[in-house]
Amino acid sequence: MEVSVIRSSSQAKISKTELGCRDLRFCFGKSNDKNKIFSRKPNSVCFDSQISRFRKAGLRFTLKAVHSDPILESKSPATSKSLDRLRLFVGLPLDAVSDGNSVNHARAIGAGLKALKLLGVEGVELPVWWGVVENEMGKYDWSGYLAVAEMVQKAGLKLHVSLCFHASSQPRIPLPKWVTKIGESQSSIFFADRSGQHYQQCLSLAVDDLAVLDGKTPVQVYQGFCESFKSTFSPFMGSTITGISMGLGPDGELRYPSHHKPAKSGTITGVGEFQCYDTNMLNLLKQYAEANGNPLWGLGGPHDAPTYDQAPNSNNFFKDHGGSWESPYGGFFLSWYSSELVSHGNRLLSLASSIFGDTEVNVYGKVPLMHSWYKTRAHPSELTAGFYNTASRNGYEAVAEMFARNSCKIILPGMDLSDEHQPHDALSSPESLLAQIRTTCNKHQVEVAGQNLAPGSPGGLEQIKKNMLGENPIDLFTYQRMGAHFFSPEHFPSFTEFVRSLSQPELHPDDLPSDEAEATESVQTSSDPNIHLQTA
Repeated sequence: MEVSVIRSSSQAKISKTELGCRDLRFCFGKSNDKNKIFSRKPNSVCFDSQISRFRKAGLRFTLKAVHSDPILESKSPATSKSLDRLRLFVGLPLDAVSDGNSVNHARAIGAGLKALKLLGVEGVELPVWWGVVENEMGKYDWSGYLAVAEMVQKAGLKLHVSLCFHASSQPRIPLPKWVTKIGESQSSIFFADRSGQHYQQCLSLAVDDLAVLDGKTPVQVYQGFCESFKSTFSPFMGSTITGISMGLGPDGELRYPSHHKPAKSGTITGVGEFQCYDTNMLNLLKQYAEANGNPLWGLGGPHDAPTYDQAPNSNNFFKDHGGSWESPYGGFFLSWYSSELVSHGNRLLSLASSIFGDTEVNVYGKVPLMHSWYKTRAHPSELTAGFYNTASRNGYEAVAEMFARNSCKIILPGMDLSDEHQPHDALSSPESLLAQIRTTCNKHQVEVAGQNLAPGSPGGLEQIKKNMLGENPIDLFTYQRMGAHFFSPEHFPSFTEFVRSLSQPELHPDDLPSDEAEATESVQTSSDPNIHLQTA
């Protein structure tokens, strides 16, 4: 590992990190043995095996440091203020803790934490899974997550916790076993689409206040989970743990699972499907229709809406001109569908605020960036996801108002996406949608935090930087996520340069120091005597 560092007389500034990545990658493989946390998988390069090879070869990792004169301060007060506010986090692996509450790839995570601290990253984000902690109703095992929190604290980093009340397909992290068992006999606790297929990765929002979980409502179960978390992690709250994200739906986001079927290979993303066909959602729709004097409108969702992978014009509902979405029925249905989503978000964020409000942590919720088809009038991808946002209506007003009411901050993913890299036929505009949501949040004084969707998107790092340090700079950005690709030679050097560029404003050539001198010092950063960092 070679890390070049520019040092001023007052402090060290990292300018570029070059891992010896041609030979070394962190292997984030799953293992059931706490002491053997690295398992070899197809197409993966195992960290342990590489370390052994280096030891036999008598190799050490080196850290190069360069001395220079102090870097001049930026002449732009606005830029300095933006940089002072900025906090950069990196997401830990989704399965950092999994079955049996064991810590997976702990050595790699430990080494990664040290690398991030050296880079100047403020903290890490940790997904905490309902299905890992509460395998028996009302019984919580936090041991694995406590171990990670202690690792983060020891590394001198901050911790942002994401409470995940959903399941994950890859890596596979299911809902609690007792919840899955209930779902086998009561499938109506899950969302359903028009064909009757159930989405079993999270509970339907229609059961929030129904006693469907062995005599308790999901909100009551979430409350018990959050209260147990608060009590267990009280020594870390406000010091190591500075933020908590409340899971609000699929992938933790406030939305319906309208796009859970992947697009066919070589095709663009379709409009998705409305998720209002489980028994409990239909009951709510029926009640709403009757209360509005149109009982026939409460029999089901739109009959003329496309299916998951179809384009807007493949059926009548989303057509730009003359589509049913603009009809009285369309307005009725979309108002109901979106209001149920906002009410669900309000229930969970008010719960989180009431539990964590007396601590020093900030509470967050994630809102998705459904940017496909944004350039159409109907914005169908947003409509099926639950956001009544069209060319003539701002559907994020109600969302921002709800976040403001609960004193919560919004996390917006997709800050690495740019319009120029989207498929032309998808009529997508992530930049325009992001700007709309941020403007709406600013209007309601709701602070915005950011995330990227995935590392490696074309021009992603520059786009992130643009969004972080623009006219309305954000105070927190979480880069997703630590793993084999994150530390690969194709990615980590560019990420290191990205971090340097955030902490060190670009200077005019006349402001750059003219002389540089190299210095050598030996640094030991590992308990393993065979692993050293040596400056040269």
